[in-house]
Amino acid sequence: MERRVAITGLGAITPVGNTAAESWESLKAGKSGIGPITKFDASNQRVKVAAEVKNFDAREVFGVAEARRNDPFVHYAIVAANEAVADAGLDGEDVIDRERLGVYVGSGVGGIESTVVNEDALVKSGPNRVSPFSIPAMISNMAAGQIAIRHKCYGPTLPVVTACATSTHAIGEAFRAIKHGYADAIIAGGSEAPIVPVAVAGFANAKALTRNPDPATACRPFDANRDGFVMGEGAAILVLEEMEHALARGAHIYAEICGYGNTCDAYHITSPDPNAAGIARAISQAVTEADCDPSEGLYINAHGTSTKLNDASETAGIKLALGEEAAHEVKISSTKSMTGHMLGAAGAIEALASVKVLEEKIVPPTINLVDADPDCDLDYTPGSAVEFDAKWALSDSLGFGGHNAALVFKAFED
Repeated sequence: MERRVAITGLGAITPVGNTAAESWESLKAGKSGIGPITKFDASNQRVKVAAEVKNFDAREVFGVAEARRNDPFVHYAIVAANEAVADAGLDGEDVIDRERLGVYVGSGVGGIESTVVNEDALVKSGPNRVSPFSIPAMISNMAAGQIAIRHKCYGPTLPVVTACATSTHAIGEAFRAIKHGYADAIIAGGSEAPIVPVAVAGFANAKALTRNPDPATACRPFDANRDGFVMGEGAAILVLEEMEHALARGAHIYAEICGYGNTCDAYHITSPDPNAAGIARAISQAVTEADCDPSEGLYINAHGTSTKLNDASETAGIKLALGEEAAHEVKISSTKSMTGHMLGAAGAIEALASVKVLEEKIVPPTINLVDADPDCDLDYTPGSAVEFDAKWALSDSLGFGGHNAALVFKAFED
């Protein structure tokens, strides 16, 4: 028997807030987290701006020794997971069978800062100066592993790595695992800490990042003058839980997750398929599984990276999946206009925003959308938030390698 799946916990640390609540309030207010790069000297870089986590010191949170052992992407994941688990009320004893509690938390690039630091130590001082914690600090599965250790999660654990679609896939696969009876609850999402010189230079030389040095206008999804994405960092975690299990213990239910799509373009290593067939199929799969009627009040949190190719192909994909008429009726926004592109964590913070739209009936804006691209002609909620009686929310993600993912959430009714 297929089981219903609820969202019962939220946690986040992002460029616009160090908790889920603070991040959501910033998104509603149209507050940008983009600024000059401060994590390293970017004077010789082509790219000068990023969306950094602010006012966070891992040494204060974890202590000096533990902070040094883990990469920042693990720090962010633990902080967000702790918040989400506490929010869900799963941090107490005997609340859940720990053998049926899992962790599906991924990362696009893993511990890239730790990789760079230890490579520098090797080159400058020799192999004896490489940290014995270097491998567990850099491997992409360690965020999930650390969360599982801390919260005694003995159930299914699956770190996902699909570039910018990572955490959308993680949440989707967690949904399937609970739906089909393999777990009662799963801590799901993504974490990323990629703001290091080699990653910024690599993305810049691949012509993916904006060269606009002005933080106020650097990220402008769907705008005719967009020229690339802004790199972001942070983590977002959702607790997914079997509906009857959640109701039985009196958990707060933010929304229900009802559909998931997973496809591949099989087209190009970085560029999306301009025909948008892959993302359209992912959206269609999620909408069909959820039995979602777009005319009932559908909000879409778009991938909306602010790159020329992505925004146009995603727009085409939405039209292809929903039909031209229905596509023009839905409310859409790109919260990346404020958070930047959090890579492997992007899908999770956008899923979190989608869930909050359903709960509060407010659609966050796409900021900096001033001069609309004629190829991007849908309702992207430019400028400021609007009230909207959302019954459904869809969040979609596209990743390098052609990976596509889509999730559909439904407003919960008692």
